[in-house]
Amino acid sequence: MAKRENVHLRKDGRYEARYIKGRDKEGRAVYGFCYAKTYEEAREKAKAARRKLGEPADPHSGKVGTFSYYCDCWLATNRTCLKISSYAKYRSDMYNHLKPYFGAKLPWEITQEMVDEFTSTLLYDKLLSPKTVRDLLALFRSVFSFIERRTGQKLKAPEIIYPKEPRKTVRVLDEGEESALLDCLAEEMDLCKFGVYIALRTGMRLGEVCALKWCDIDFQSSIISVCHTVQRIKCQDSDGSFSSRLVIGTPKSDSSYRTIPLMPDIEALCSRFSPGLPDTFILTGTEKCMDPRKLQRRLQGYLKKCGIGEAHFHTLRHTFATRCVEVGFDIKTLSELLGHSNTSITLNKYVHPNLNLKRENMSRLKSVICI
Repeated sequence: MAKRENVHLRKDGRYEARYIKGRDKEGRAVYGFCYAKTYEEAREKAKAARRKLGEPADPHSGKVGTFSYYCDCWLATNRTCLKISSYAKYRSDMYNHLKPYFGAKLPWEITQEMVDEFTSTLLYDKLLSPKTVRDLLALFRSVFSFIERRTGQKLKAPEIIYPKEPRKTVRVLDEGEESALLDCLAEEMDLCKFGVYIALRTGMRLGEVCALKWCDIDFQSSIISVCHTVQRIKCQDSDGSFSSRLVIGTPKSDSSYRTIPLMPDIEALCSRFSPGLPDTFILTGTEKCMDPRKLQRRLQGYLKKCGIGEAHFHTLRHTFATRCVEVGFDIKTLSELLGHSNTSITLNKYVHPNLNLKRENMSRLKSVICI
């Protein structure tokens, strides 16, 4: 009998079209069959069956409607609207977590029990943080919704039970630690120390400091323009392999584009270190930016020298926000300086009054308390 596009002429004169309707526990294909009097009718019946299952209409595409297939479709569809760093993160999450667990399954084969087991595996076997697990589950739900839109089918989506995130105690340098760090930075200050000083005095993120160019410093208006960030991410090479490289892109969000007034001390240091070449990076003096990992390592060395433990670069940002609150900044101004989209983020994440500030505020009640 003739074989064309998985359509066969049977001995009884009918045409038989074969399609993949599922997978067994070992991932092997389970086939369905359509029968008709003509070749075209059998082929169209098989196409309709594939569409109903959410599979590609072309039986020779090598891709069936498994969850892994739709992960790839989701990435391809969303690639143009995602930042390079976001795309790299989603791709990594899919290939490291979602695909190994759900990849061989067809969407309707994914049960509530599987999702619950997946959550437990991430939390208790892989020991991922609740925040990371919540992000992975949100990505899973996004892919599942994409499948429904792509196939036009209303699937019974498993209920997503997000693990509760414990409230974190954010590290802030106390006044003694901050003073010791400032003394360390002032001693034979170089460009790396200057970068740490900028972060401590402006609240800028690590990638934003490393991406600063001299053209971002406006000496006439006395402002810093934050319009770029640099990250090390995995990118796909021309041969299909992946390698780590530095990528300069836009800031974290639209709100992260901002201007920060230059304090006199930073302006004086800028004048001291400026090479007069606007297109060079501040921390290198060249057209090649500094790797954020290098600046992070340098900071760890400074902290160790000062006897300060359990701190990282973002601690400088927390410290800046806290000091601003202590001296009476209004939250809207602070929110814009930090590049937040709303003041709630600033209040909930970056403002951490210390005990002295709490005492000071409580003491104001004395005027209304009758003893």
